[in-house]
Amino acid sequence: MSAPAHPVADRDGADGRADRIAAAVVAVPGVAALHPGLFGEVATYLPGRRVAGVRVREHGVDIHVSVRFGVPIRQVAERIRTAVGAIESGPIAVTVEDVVPPADSDDGA
Repeated sequence: MSAPAHPVADRDGADGRADRIAAAVVAVPGVAALHPGLFGEVATYLPGRRVAGVRVREHGVDIHVSVRFGVPIRQVAERIRTAVGAIESGPIAVTVEDVVPPADSDDGA
């Protein structure tokens, strides 16, 4: 039997891993949100739901995010690696998918 084409939580708590990683990422200053990828392909699939923007692999993690305009992207990516590295071992790939207006921007301007 072959392995599934997409990441699937195993029975030892990988679903908790994806949730912990997601929480750590969105807590990083400058991160606006997790991003599911162009076609929604970046996710960890769990029973009845998925954690978009976080792909937990056997050896490492892929993180896709939207960041706030005006923040240093490399610095945000490094902070994400540090935050995720505190709870997950292995390679941590960070992809910035989008840049969004600052949280305090005035939409009427």
